[in-house]
Amino acid sequence: MTIRIPNFMVERWVNSAPLTADALRGKVVLVDFWEYTCINWIRTAPYVTAWNRDYANLGLVVIGVHAPEFEFGQRAENIDRGIRDHGLTYPIALDNDFAVWRALGNNAWPAKYLFDAEGRLVDRWVGEGSYDRVEAEIRRLLVAAEPGTELPPLSPETTAFASTGQPSYAGITAETYVGTDRRVPDTFALAGDWQSRGQFVELERGPGEIVLPFKAGEVNLVVQPGPSGEAAVTVLLDGKPIGDERGVDVGPDAVAHFDRAGMIRLVTSASREEHILTLVASEPGLRAFVFTFGP
Repeated sequence: MTIRIPNFMVERWVNSAPLTADALRGKVVLVDFWEYTCINWIRTAPYVTAWNRDYANLGLVVIGVHAPEFEFGQRAENIDRGIRDHGLTYPIALDNDFAVWRALGNNAWPAKYLFDAEGRLVDRWVGEGSYDRVEAEIRRLLVAAEPGTELPPLSPETTAFASTGQPSYAGITAETYVGTDRRVPDTFALAGDWQSRGQFVELERGPGEIVLPFKAGEVNLVVQPGPSGEAAVTVLLDGKPIGDERGVDVGPDAVAHFDRAGMIRLVTSASREEHILTLVASEPGLRAFVFTFGP
């Protein structure tokens, strides 16, 4: 069965007037399902941005379909800031009700759907990687739609990926949800006055700790500040204030400050050994959603 570009019955468009399947006829269309707190999508974003940069004037239309994983991702102020933070200038469709997601039978972030100039689905890629294959198909479809099109060289981003390949995630800790809906027992521990909800744990009153055993080079956390709009966590690695392994969102004092719901980078370049990450917080209402990891 041929799958075609769906009707974009979405809540709102950013960076564009509403787009329709009819209006996109004649264009090569890349639909990118994304979520602004998702580390897997964040790692793919430079490639999607590069394809928009290099091929938009040759007939490619990139559409970022944002489907929120967490409730806060439906709020306009959060998603609009996420779009600005990631520097996205191509059309963004806010799929809060997952209508486009369901129409294409999608089941993951990130996922890319590439349609030819007749609106037919040509290929689909889920997760990270395959950037050289995606760009090769974009280029093929652009020439098929407009024979004689002079294409630029492959993007520097894809060229670099082709030379290095996808890093291995073998042996690192799996994505760790802390809310009860998707929590795996014994993957972390709480100390202090926390309330567990479906999507998150919330600090009722401080101080409180989250203690996470892990094996990975990189650790990130999706968090939301409390009613004050600002919060901080002190980051300890193996019982000591984190030092050279601190992520970009952690200061030299081993404290990560944040003023929005989003993902913060806690650890980077840690040795691939067993470690203990301890987060100490005191701001009532702080919510923690999910830990993600990288090599």
